[in-house]
Amino acid sequence: MARLFGTDGVRGIANKDLTPKMAFELGAAACSVLRNEDEIPVFVVGMDTRISGDMLFCALASGIMSAGGDVVDLGIIPTPAVAVLTKYYNANAGVVISASHNPYYDNGIKFFGSDGFKLDDELEDRIQEKMSDYDAVSHENIGCKLLCRDAEEIYRDYVTDKFRKVKLSGLRIALDCANGATENVAQMVFEELGAEVDVFFNESSGININEGCGSTHTERLQEIAKGGEYDIAFAFDGDGDRLIVVDKEGNEINGDRLIYAIAVDLKEKGLLEKDTVVATVMSNYAMDPTLGKHGIKVVRTKVGDRYIMQEMLKEGYSFGGEQSGHMIYLPANTTGDGIISAVIVSDMVKRGVLDRYLDEISLFPQALVNAKVRKEMKENYMTITEVADAVNAVNEKYSGTGRLLIRPSGTENLVRVLIEGSDEEMIASDARSLAEVIEKYCM
Repeated sequence: MARLFGTDGVRGIANKDLTPKMAFELGAAACSVLRNEDEIPVFVVGMDTRISGDMLFCALASGIMSAGGDVVDLGIIPTPAVAVLTKYYNANAGVVISASHNPYYDNGIKFFGSDGFKLDDELEDRIQEKMSDYDAVSHENIGCKLLCRDAEEIYRDYVTDKFRKVKLSGLRIALDCANGATENVAQMVFEELGAEVDVFFNESSGININEGCGSTHTERLQEIAKGGEYDIAFAFDGDGDRLIVVDKEGNEINGDRLIYAIAVDLKEKGLLEKDTVVATVMSNYAMDPTLGKHGIKVVRTKVGDRYIMQEMLKEGYSFGGEQSGHMIYLPANTTGDGIISAVIVSDMVKRGVLDRYLDEISLFPQALVNAKVRKEMKENYMTITEVADAVNAVNEKYSGTGRLLIRPSGTENLVRVLIEGSDEEMIASDARSLAEVIEKYCM
């Protein structure tokens, strides 16, 4: 049987790929796998603003309760807040109903363990196996639903306590909340820390999440920042675990440059454990020698914030991130947290160090193009002779002068083509051409 879980939970088109029946079975199976013996399991569940969220919540919660678990309904809340509230409630697990930066018609279900960290592959596989042999329990073993009315306040207080030494008075900040899960709580956090805040794209309709806004569409925020006399501007994705930064001139700051700046600042403050930052194979290779000048080592993983986290936990590192905007600072939270990342960046702006660090690094040119493919071809594109020949030709062309990286998306039916080299026009053309070949034979 094909693996149901991707790099960030179970994803699909709501009511088509991800059905209420599947959500029910996931809930029941997770309750069976993640419960402790002789106690009532507790699951905290939050979601973003998609129209399908209520439908999937009801099904998932019913599955959990049918297996004897209690459900704490957190309402609309960012993914990193669910990780915090899982530990706050001493719950067996936290669950997020979200498809992150995807369009409204997609949705997903992902789990956190009792420690606030995403489940490892083994536990996800056990949940998937349990889905196929679910047995209804007796009428004596039915859970109930509890409503958490102050989930946002609990998370706000958690963040502001973690950064109680940060004072943002005098800063004027623009927030793009992607019509998603951060639409209330992001403003609450920054105002509590003393900043003057204007919030945009915070009126969700159920179908406008990520639509022309948020971390994947910063064009409108760039115009707002350029014309609004802001010190800094931030764009979150639909579930709030990703951050894109726009400077006061309206320029989007490359994610790798931001990771570089934060890593150097943490090192200067003595907060970068083992003087190491964890990145992925997608991150620009100019980071390695430039960070090396500060005595900082770069460790790379497969693409996906879960793999960054695994490496951090295994080796005792404190900071890592992806160029797409997922950044993890372990002393503050157990998962990527867009709001916490924005607080860290705001503090650097207030202290006047962000621009200085950003100016230190020049990245190698990169071109990234997405090729649309059929779901079954995401992992099998190299079985097509024409595709394999095209990939090998590009690899040979850039051998010794650059690199080609191809990977299937963990959340969408895409194959991502990245070329890094010295000639911007050439790598852009070659990336487009290779993506077109993949689409031609795999779509």
